[in-house]
Amino acid sequence: MIEVKNIKKGFGDKLVLKDVSVVMQAGKCNLIIGASGSGKTVLMKCLVGLFVPDSGQILYNGEDFNALNEEDKKEIRKQIGMLFQGSALFDSLTVEQNIMFPLNMFTNDNYPTKLKRVNEVLERVNLKDVNKKFPAELSGGMKKRVGIARAIVLNPKYLFCDEPNSGLDPQTSLVIDKLIKEITTEYNITTIVNTHDMNSVMEIGDHIMYMHQGIKEWEGNNKEIIFSKNELLNEFIFASEFLKDAKDMRMLEQTGKIDNDRNMDELLKE
Repeated sequence: MIEVKNIKKGFGDKLVLKDVSVVMQAGKCNLIIGASGSGKTVLMKCLVGLFVPDSGQILYNGEDFNALNEEDKKEIRKQIGMLFQGSALFDSLTVEQNIMFPLNMFTNDNYPTKLKRVNEVLERVNLKDVNKKFPAELSGGMKKRVGIARAIVLNPKYLFCDEPNSGLDPQTSLVIDKLIKEITTEYNITTIVNTHDMNSVMEIGDHIMYMHQGIKEWEGNNKEIIFSKNELLNEFIFASEFLKDAKDMRMLEQTGKIDNDRNMDELLKE
């Protein structure tokens, strides 16, 4: 679990995060959503220690990360896995070498032990016979899965995913969402996903925080979000007339005013 308590972060005279508090739950996919400039990327960078908040606390299982000494911070960083927006694989390294990189950095294991672990995570993300391939030889979806394998190779307690479906087609995005959800539940990881993808919100949003101009504007889950009465959230989610109509249809279904078996033509005539 990660608990954020009243953090503020500014750059010069611009306050980007304004007294944000939230609890990121273990074993759940915790999504941060919001328009560009809402503060969600700055929040994620504060969570992983790339930025230091001007005030407030970030607690990893009750420990104030920014109050720790460097040695203790390093121990927490070992427990963090990161899936970057563009996968961030090293082009000059093979898949095997990319995934082994964190093991080389943070463990003293011998090569056979590290290779065994590499093969375990490759199997977990459903990739076979790619050890010796280079990133340029992989599809976008395969690169993302290699990125996930590298992110979990150290058995992290915390997994951060920055726009995991960026650049992927809808079908591949669903595969990546399902994989992230399965890994989160299976290993009881506290997963934080920074995303614009509303499909991800609806598929894996166990806990969702919507940010607007540096403020936590709304939080809930993927069952509640479609019924939210928050106008700013609705403007963000249902940006097109098509999506607004879809929301109205969904609400009618949920309230029992229509059912899925009725002919759409009949409904439109009413």
